[in-house]
Amino acid sequence: QVQLVESGGGLVQAGGSLRLSCVGSGIIFSINAMGWYRQAPGKQRELVASLNIGGSTTYADSVKGRFTISRDNAKNTVYLQMNSLNADDTAVYYCNKRTGLLSWGQGTQVTVSS
Repeated sequence: QVQLVESGGGLVQAGGSLRLSCVGSGIIFSINAMGWYRQAPGKQRELVASLNIGGSTTYADSVKGRFTISRDNAKNTVYLQMNSLNADDTAVYYCNKRTGLLSWGQGTQVTVSS
């Protein structure tokens, strides 16, 4: 059974940083394009960062230059380094495939205080 487990969220002041982790079981991240998504209260879930199999990355305009997605193949873990956080980044963050979405994990809450 495929399972995605996100962690690393928390409460941080504006301008601060967090690093999120996503550990997968039943899926090999290195052969799948992966993404980090977020859902803010009252809003639809949105894709914020993508990591393709070859290592290329794309970002939503709202996080470009501040967020970095990466992968550790040995640990089968995908990361999201988030810097210069602001209140608009407050959301529950999830990882998932870019296509052929799997069941969503529980996500990890990120709250940025201004």
